[in-house]
Amino acid sequence: MQKIALIREGKTPPDRRVALTPKQCKEVLDKYKLTDKDFEILVQPSPVRCFSEEEYEKAGCRITEDINEASILLGVKEVPKPQLIPNKTYLFFSHTIKKQPYNRDLLEKIIEKNVRLIDYEVLTNEAGHRVIAFGRYAGIVGAYNGILTYGKRFGLFDLKSANACFDMDEMWNEFEKVKLPNIKIAVTGGGRVAKGSVEVLEGMKIKEVSPEDYLNHEYDEAVFTRLRSKDYHFKKGKTKENKEFDLKDFYNNAGSYESHFSDFTQKTDLLIAAAYWNPKSPVLFTKEEMKQTNFKIKVIADITCDIEGSIPSTSRPSTIAEPFYDYNVETESEEKPFSDGKNITVMAVDNLPCELPRNASKDFGRELIDQVLPYLLFEDNPYYLKKHNFTDGKRIARATVTKDKDLTAEFEYLRDYLEGQ
Repeated sequence: MQKIALIREGKTPPDRRVALTPKQCKEVLDKYKLTDKDFEILVQPSPVRCFSEEEYEKAGCRITEDINEASILLGVKEVPKPQLIPNKTYLFFSHTIKKQPYNRDLLEKIIEKNVRLIDYEVLTNEAGHRVIAFGRYAGIVGAYNGILTYGKRFGLFDLKSANACFDMDEMWNEFEKVKLPNIKIAVTGGGRVAKGSVEVLEGMKIKEVSPEDYLNHEYDEAVFTRLRSKDYHFKKGKTKENKEFDLKDFYNNAGSYESHFSDFTQKTDLLIAAAYWNPKSPVLFTKEEMKQTNFKIKVIADITCDIEGSIPSTSRPSTIAEPFYDYNVETESEEKPFSDGKNITVMAVDNLPCELPRNASKDFGRELIDQVLPYLLFEDNPYYLKKHNFTDGKRIARATVTKDKDLTAEFEYLRDYLEGQ
């Protein structure tokens, strides 16, 4: 069996998350040493990782700068090009599969060094659903930051930042400070991110109402609603009374639909944007719509953080250190946060799970152990996989972006991107 290593995160700013916690490493070692007594987990030292080297050492890992003995290297974010070790299997979020221009040279170097890249973002089951992600914590921290922003903007309460909390339990204790007036909060999306956001709102005892009631009723307390694509999209040329929406068709032909989110902008005080956005889809609203007097939204927590995407006020990602900026609807420009009551305040941190690294790592590691490691460690042993009911024999192959100094067939669509065309 192959040895695995937890690499030191090298991207700037540094990421404190890790693929496996110390307790999970002990679980993996206890399980797989029964199969191979030489199985090991190596851990590169890191000054920023959310768990200490001592914790990993106590769990039975070997702390070492030199990880050449390991054939499988586990990271989280992109690995800087000089740190790539040739002829290894790497798992990390490469941010290349959507042809991100800023990482083209990274993919080029991965191929040059004969790295087999398995990208977490495309690890799916046979139904095409992702089996490992940090999305829940993006939603949790994003919603928390949205409430924090609203409280700060209107001088209602002052929450400790999630990043300043030791873990989610400490952040949860902050909920007691939240005292909201009878505002309306809209959450877009139905996936992991949106569900994480709803966890926070429910934890704050904010009442959920249906989209219809949200639009047609007033309340004497803060409420929120969950909005799926069907709630604010319908076929072009149709009226509200004769609207059409088909989810499968929307996924395949998003350009043939239009947004009617303006119904909700007139009723919403705080928007938590947690829906995946296809660039072919209509934007939620336009810059011109934001100038209208009936546009009520004052705070936007843009968890999706698509620059110049579904939310036009998101002109750039913000940072954990400086999470807010204002958008002046008249000049269509960024201003200092909380600088003018006419502005809209934006929270657009693009690495939200990093604010709760211990919890995020724990959930991620659980999925790695249950959904990925057996297939990875025993990909050449179909007997073991079958015996233990791991039936998705192509799981690793589907997520393998590069192998043998080339793109795999699954990712041939990246050829023009790789060649700089």
